[in-house]
Amino acid sequence: SINFKNISTDPPKTQGFCTFKPLPPAEAQEERHFLDLIALPETPLVPTPLSLEQTSHPANSTFTILPKSGGGEWHVGDQLEVLIKMFDFQGHAKKTGGDFLVAALHSKGLGAGVTGRVVDHLNGSYSALFPLLWEGSTRVEVILLHTSEAVTVLRMLNIERPDRVIFKGVFRSGSVSETTVCNVCLPPSNQSQCNYTDLHTGDPWFCYKPQKLSCEARVSHRITGYKYQGIKNEKEKLFQKGVNLKVYIKASGPDSVTVLPQTGGQSGPDDGSEKLGPSGYYYKGVWRALDGTRLQQFNNSTAISQCLKGKMVYMYGDSTLRQWFEYFKASLPDAQEINLNNPVRVGPFMILDNANNFVLTYRIHGLPLRIFSIPASKERYVANELDGLIGGTNTVVVLSIWAHFSTFPFELFIRRMQSIRRAVVRLLDRAPGTLVVIRTGNVQTVRQSGMMNNSDWYVYQINLVLRAMFKGLNVQWIDAWGMVLAHDLAHNLHPPPPIIKNMVNVLLSYICPKK
Repeated sequence: SINFKNISTDPPKTQGFCTFKPLPPAEAQEERHFLDLIALPETPLVPTPLSLEQTSHPANSTFTILPKSGGGEWHVGDQLEVLIKMFDFQGHAKKTGGDFLVAALHSKGLGAGVTGRVVDHLNGSYSALFPLLWEGSTRVEVILLHTSEAVTVLRMLNIERPDRVIFKGVFRSGSVSETTVCNVCLPPSNQSQCNYTDLHTGDPWFCYKPQKLSCEARVSHRITGYKYQGIKNEKEKLFQKGVNLKVYIKASGPDSVTVLPQTGGQSGPDDGSEKLGPSGYYYKGVWRALDGTRLQQFNNSTAISQCLKGKMVYMYGDSTLRQWFEYFKASLPDAQEINLNNPVRVGPFMILDNANNFVLTYRIHGLPLRIFSIPASKERYVANELDGLIGGTNTVVVLSIWAHFSTFPFELFIRRMQSIRRAVVRLLDRAPGTLVVIRTGNVQTVRQSGMMNNSDWYVYQINLVLRAMFKGLNVQWIDAWGMVLAHDLAHNLHPPPPIIKNMVNVLLSYICPKK
């Protein structure tokens, strides 16, 4: 994770056409707090036309493994520090911060990996700090996800172009059908609007009113494409795969260290590692927690079924959580899937095991959704669903809400999570034994167009808000960001099966804590 010092708390200087309903004073103050939390150092203005010459260039930038403090050899339990220096296309040292960097240690032969904490010194240099947790040769990897100049563009896109994903509402009455543009907020227009803001949660949604039909005639929601006007220009140069978008930075000198066994005078890998950032690490392909959670391996259907015995598991979220439902479906051949002809990818879906008396359900979260089609009758906001649960010691709630919010002003995500948090608090108040587990967002595949609409930078900010939003509540976390970044498999919005297996094992370890 990245820790920025001297964070600016100034409000955004540019306001787009999205306006949100005023909040009560306490919630408004909290919203400002979260916006301040994700405020970044001032990043350079991006002129038009754009010249790349003075922008960050990973091919000219380097990282250096610093000698061990006090000298000597590296041992398990030590902290490794790496210094990263950024340069522009002309080879000049950068003088400002704001580049979005991630770092990890990998020992491929051992199936081992851990993320590092990146600190921005705001002068063109960065530090990456790693706990050394296993023996053997360990390689450092530093990746520039986005230049500071690209971050400037990403930051402004969410304010100025929140409509760059094209959503449509389909209206139908008898043989008459119409389609209009819909979104969280619509550009100013003389057209009348239909207001579908949820009365209980306050979550906004609007469509332009059809010419012939009433607002009540809306039957479905869908995504139809993306707008690139105003984006496809010189600024595209800041999002070039293999040039300045998700590029590995090379080492000036060795890129690996040899780690020796822990010595008697050292504190050990679990002490102090929490302050370094990572929640866990891989060893021999298995995720190990650093927060004291005793993780178990559930390697067959019997072990999974025994853990789920008597449980009701409710999964609410996006397709990255549907992956877990599909993993359970494949891993539990004796359980019965009940689908009642519900829409593909939408749900609700259910797995029922009468012999072991457990139920797993999945339902997609409410709008906005980048999905081909969802009937309006199947749209549900998570907070409303949580308010319908009885809860208790046999109830498990799993949440994964992040990927569909990355094109909007951050206020939208903050308010959605405030609403969900209130519902979680109500659930835990009436049924304190309920287990609530939250999956964070993760790093993704690199695609030029995708990075402007689903950038890892957006996801990282969302994760910061998530963590702060639920701080102090009795919820458990699955650190998908760290679990994808620490693995040596390619990054993907939908992580590959070995990572999913580890994530589900963490979930099951929360459900069935080791005595």
